Amino acid sequence: MKSFLFLLVLLKTSLILSQTGNLEGVVVNEKTPIPYATIEISGSSFKTVVYSDENGLFEIKQIPFGNYSIITSLLGFQTSSETITIDSNNQSKTISLIEDRLNLDQVVVSATRNRVNKQKAPVVVNVLSPKLLEATQSISISEGLNFSPGVRVENNCQNCGFTQVRLNGLDGSYTQVLINSRAVFSALNSVYGLEQIPTNIVDRIEVIRSGGSALYGSNAIAGTINIITKDPILNTWEVGTYLGLVNGDTPDRTLNFNSSLVSDDLMSGITVFGLYRDREEFDANGDGFTELTTLQNTTFGLKTFLKTNERSKISLDLTTIQEYRRGGDRLDLAPHFTDITEELDHNTFIGGITYEVKNKKETNNFSIYSSGQYTERDSYYGGLGGSRTRQDSILALNSYGTTKDIALLTGVQFTQNLKNNDIITAGVEYNISDTEDIITGYNRLIDQQVHTIGSYAQYEWKPNDKLTALIGTRLDHVDVDGNYNIGGISRNVSIDRTVLSPRITISYSILNSLKFRGGYARGFRAPQAFNEDLHISSVGGEPQFVILSEDLDTEFSNAFTASLNYSKNFNKIQTDFLLEGFFTDLRDPFTLVSTGAVLENGSILEEVRNGSGAKVFGTNFEIGISPSKKWQFQFGGTIQKSAYDEDQILFETDGSVTGETDIVVDEFVRNPNSYGYLNASWIPNKKFNIDITGTYTGRMTVPRVVSESGFLNLVDTNSFLDMNLKAEYHTDVSENFQMTFSGGVKNIFNSYQDDFDIGPLRDSDYIYGPGNPRTFFIGIKFGKLD
Repeated sequence: MKSFLFLLVLLKTSLILSQTGNLEGVVVNEKTPIPYATIEISGSSFKTVVYSDENGLFEIKQIPFGNYSIITSLLGFQTSSETITIDSNNQSKTISLIEDRLNLDQVVVSATRNRVNKQKAPVVVNVLSPKLLEATQSISISEGLNFSPGVRVENNCQNCGFTQVRLNGLDGSYTQVLINSRAVFSALNSVYGLEQIPTNIVDRIEVIRSGGSALYGSNAIAGTINIITKDPILNTWEVGTYLGLVNGDTPDRTLNFNSSLVSDDLMSGITVFGLYRDREEFDANGDGFTELTTLQNTTFGLKTFLKTNERSKISLDLTTIQEYRRGGDRLDLAPHFTDITEELDHNTFIGGITYEVKNKKETNNFSIYSSGQYTERDSYYGGLGGSRTRQDSILALNSYGTTKDIALLTGVQFTQNLKNNDIITAGVEYNISDTEDIITGYNRLIDQQVHTIGSYAQYEWKPNDKLTALIGTRLDHVDVDGNYNIGGISRNVSIDRTVLSPRITISYSILNSLKFRGGYARGFRAPQAFNEDLHISSVGGEPQFVILSEDLDTEFSNAFTASLNYSKNFNKIQTDFLLEGFFTDLRDPFTLVSTGAVLENGSILEEVRNGSGAKVFGTNFEIGISPSKKWQFQFGGTIQKSAYDEDQILFETDGSVTGETDIVVDEFVRNPNSYGYLNASWIPNKKFNIDITGTYTGRMTVPRVVSESGFLNLVDTNSFLDMNLKAEYHTDVSENFQMTFSGGVKNIFNSYQDDFDIGPLRDSDYIYGPGNPRTFFIGIKFGKLD
C-alpha cells in the first residue's frame, strides 16, 4: 500500500512538472503600447528572451509550471523587474514601463566586457546618448564628449585642428579609445580622429574614468571611451542637413543619412549611414592665418547581424572615412608657396567581425572577434616661415610626407554565469600596431611596430543582492620595436616586457537608492610614439618635432576611486546624484620637454623623457533632476589638481642665447583645476522642445613661445563659459514620414580666445578655450524617424 501511494505521489509530481503554460501580454507606458521591448523570463529550469511587436504585444509558449522572474527593458525606459507564477495553460499580463528621462537604466558593456545594467555595474559608467549629442548640435565626437564629468576636449593647434580628450586631468595618450569595444583606435587616429567620426553614426558613447588596463590593455590609465555605432533595431530611414555660420559668416555644411532594415523575425538586420561635411576656414583676428581649418569629410559605413539560431549571432561593422583639412595662410596656393601650411589628407578604414554563441541555458557565452583599422595619410607641414630665401624654398618644397598606419586586434572571450549569479570572464587578445611616418625634407622618420599578447580574467562575486566584488587581472606581453629619426638625430627603442595589471572593485548598496563603489587599478604605458608625437606644430615659422629620449622607461600608474551614487524617484520626480573621488599616482611619467635645440634644417626639437613622478587627484560630481516629462536638468563638473612630485623642466635652454633660462613647472600645463557642463531641456509637448547646454573651462597655465625672441613663457588664461541654445519642432506628416526642424546658437556669449599669436612666426600651439566662436545654425531632417 505504501509503495502504491508513493507511486501516486511520484506520478502526480511528474505530471505537474511536465505541465506547461503560455504567457501572452502587452508592454505599455501609461496605456500607450511600447514596441520592440525586450522581455526576459527566467527560472530554475527555463529561460528565454522575446520582444514585443510593433503593437507592444508578446507571447511566450510552453513555459513549465513554476515561479519566474520577468525583466523588461528598452532604451529610454526604466527596467521593470517582477515575479510571476505560471500555473495554468494560458495567462495574460500587462507590463508597465516608466520613462527613463535621465537615461539611468541603460545597458552598458564597458564596465565588465559583458552586458550589464548601468545602475548595477560595479564601476561608474557615464553614457552620452544620441539625444544629448543632438541637443548640443554636435557634428563630430570631439564636440560632444565635454558633457560628462571628468572629460575635457581641447584644441591644440591653430594650423591643423589637432584635438585630444583629457580624462581626470591626464592628456589624450592616457585614454584608451575603443570602437565597438575594440582597441583599434591607434595613436595616429587619436590626433584627428575625434573630429573625423560623425555623431550620426553613434548609438552611444560609454565613458569609464580611472584605470582600465586590467580589461583593455595599456594606455587606459586615465580611463576608457567606448564609441558604439548604431545597431539595426527598427525599420527606419532619415536624411538630415545642417548649416552653421561660424562667427556669423563662415559656413559649415553637412548632409547625412541613416537607414535600418530588420527582418520580421528579428533574426537579421542591417543599418547603413553616411555623412558629408564641408567647412570653410576661419580667421579669428584677420591676420590671414587660420584658427579653424578648412575641412571636408566623407564618411560611409554599415553594421549588420545575422542570427543563425536563437543562441548564435554574427555581427559585422565597416566604416570608411575620407577627410581633407588644411590650415595656415593663402589656402588657394600650393602649400610650399605659403608662409605656413599644415595639410592632411586621410583615408581610413575601420571594420570588425564578431561571432557569439550561447548554450541552451544561456549561462555560457563564447565570442571570437577580429577588428582592424588602416589609414593612409598624405601630409604637408611647412612653408617659408615668412622668408623667401632659396634654402627656405627648397626645404618648403620637400616638406610633403606620407604616413601608413595599421592596427589589428584578434581575440576570444568566454563568460560563464554560475548558479549563484557569480560571473567568470576570461579572454585572450593579440594586438598589432604598425606605423610608418616619413617626411623626406626634414629627414623625419617614425617606424614603429608594437605587438601585444594579452590575457585577462575576472571574477564577479555576488554573495547577496547588495554586495558585488569584481577581482580581475590582465597579463600583457608587449614588444616594441621603434626607429625614430629627425634632422640627423636617431633614436631606437627595442623593448620586450611582460606586465601584470590587477584590478579590484567593490560595489555595495547601502540603501535601495544609495550605492557605494570603490576600486583600485594598475596601469602602464610602454615607451612608444603616442598621438602628440605624431603631430607637428609650427613655432616661429619653423616646424616643431617630438622625439623619444634615449633609455625611455615604462610608465606605471596606481589609480584609486570611490563614489556614492544616489538615484530615486519621488512620485514623478526622477533624481540622480553622483559624487566621485579619484587619485592616480604616476611613476616615471612621460613628460614633454622643449629642449631649446635647433636642428640643422632650422626645426625645433621637443623630447619625451621620464619625469620623477606625479599625482592627479580630485572630485567629479553629477546631478540630474527631472521633475516631469516637460523638464530635465543635468549638470556636472570636476575639481582637481595635477602636480609633479618634483619640479619638472618644461623648457631647457641650450645656453646659446644670452638671458635664456630653464623654465620649470610644478603642475601640469593646459590643465584647468575646475571644469564642467550643463544640460537643460524643456519639452512642453511631443512637437516642440528647447535645449540649453554649455561647458565651463576654468583658468589654466598655457605655455607660449614668444616669436620675437624665441623664449618660452607661461600665460595664465581666463575662464570660459560656452553656452548653446537649440529649438526643435517635430511634425508627423504621415505614419511613415516625419520632419524635424531645428535652429539655434552655439557659444551664445562668444566666449572665445582673444589673444591668438599672429603672422607667419606665430606659435600655433598657443590655443586654448572653446573650439568655436559664436555660431548660428539651422537644420532639418526627414524620413521615418525612430
